[in-house]
Amino acid sequence: MAVFKKILIANRGEIAIRITRACREMGIGSVAVFSDADRDSLHVFLADEAYHIGPSPSKESYLNYQKIIEVAKKAGADAIHPGYGFLSENTNFAKACDEAGITFIGPTVANIEAMGDKISAKTLMKKSGVPTVPGSDGGVDSVEEAIKIAEKIGLPVIIKASAGGGGKGMRVVRKMDEIESAFRACRSEGQNYFADPTVYIEKFINDPKHIEIQVFGDKHNNHVHLFERECSVQRRNQKIIEESPSPSVPQEVRLRMGEASVRAAKQINYVGAGTIEYIFDNTTKEFFFMEMNTRLQVEHPITEIVTGVDLVREQINVAAGKPLSFKQEDIKQKGHAIEARICAEDPVTYKPSPGVIRACRHPQGPFMRVDSYAYPGYNVPIFYDPMISKLITWGDTREEAINRMQRALSEFVLTGIKTNIVLHRTILDHPTFRDGTYTTQFIEKNFEVIEPEMFKQVEDPVFLIAAAIEAYNDRKSKDIRQLNVSSTWRRLGRKMQLRT
Repeated sequence: MAVFKKILIANRGEIAIRITRACREMGIGSVAVFSDADRDSLHVFLADEAYHIGPSPSKESYLNYQKIIEVAKKAGADAIHPGYGFLSENTNFAKACDEAGITFIGPTVANIEAMGDKISAKTLMKKSGVPTVPGSDGGVDSVEEAIKIAEKIGLPVIIKASAGGGGKGMRVVRKMDEIESAFRACRSEGQNYFADPTVYIEKFINDPKHIEIQVFGDKHNNHVHLFERECSVQRRNQKIIEESPSPSVPQEVRLRMGEASVRAAKQINYVGAGTIEYIFDNTTKEFFFMEMNTRLQVEHPITEIVTGVDLVREQINVAAGKPLSFKQEDIKQKGHAIEARICAEDPVTYKPSPGVIRACRHPQGPFMRVDSYAYPGYNVPIFYDPMISKLITWGDTREEAINRMQRALSEFVLTGIKTNIVLHRTILDHPTFRDGTYTTQFIEKNFEVIEPEMFKQVEDPVFLIAAAIEAYNDRKSKDIRQLNVSSTWRRLGRKMQLRT
């Protein structure tokens, strides 16, 4: 018998599809919600039911939790899964679900509140014996106080908005005369994005990696970790490529990070899926607590692949009151997994590239997975995050997983819009990525200023066929006019001849 009769998915795109599939496998009805811009989105078609919730801007649709709860009642849903982003860490939404008698598939309100404020979270971590970065013990109220703390712990420092996230409200300061402008900018962004101007200061690690540990807890006081993910390939604090296990974390440190993360989860009696994020000093191999995300992560598939645990199924069962289906000793890491976030954006300028997808071909083959909502004819909207697909590959070794990812990326076709596929291919071939020594400064040092010629020319037969057909069918497009159709076919012909 299903643990829930029907689950409303308060999200969109690939994560909504991921949850819908879990529901179907568990015999649970699925309810999709959609905005004006998402009427033709794949998550709407795949769910058992779908309801319109408002105009395209997220504030008027996916962030309108009163409307979402109203729809849940109308559809007869007895639970709501928020996915990630949007309302996933919104305490008002979680409380409203409880008041409506609808199960919120996620942590408790107390969990979200405890870890949502980074200052209080840091205090809790200290109590549970988790290493924390030297810095202010609480909020910093003035520029003068910020200068005193910076002088005490030494430059460089990082100023952060207490309620911040997603790279907002964060500045690295390397010179004392930069503190005032950074302090004011972080306070302003904290107020504008999170309605909280509180900021704090920490020592900035010069050779940092971003390592996170997946944790899980249930309502029976069981807590485990599912090892780490390396998320250091970032641009402006936004993750691009993730992998598990990390190529830099020694086994002894890996175990200590896992144990520390379980202590942290137990400290707040955590329920559901969560992630403890650490700054990892690649020189000293020390790790320091950074924050906790009280939700499922975008990069959860690589943990699923190396551990064999279905995290979404486990979320649903735990929310229904069931104990975890595994113990710590049952969880093993097997092989290596990599995830590449495929975004509708210009790989040179990083600007979003909304528009109609003309050709779409997802790669296939063994030991890989594609989480996507892209299809031919779909109009990628400008209102939301540009990520449209996640490509995940697995191998017995890291090298095998990377080579499989390169092969899969060479088969991935998305035309009509610009994507960062070619950026991924170039990153994966970079010697610093290949040897695993990259840090969070990798993109900044190697790709922040990008010239198109930095990218290898993509001339795989599948890509060329799609490009040539698109050029032939739509000569009116300015971009397409610049593509010489006959030369494209000639390049394809030469390539094919060489391979026969």
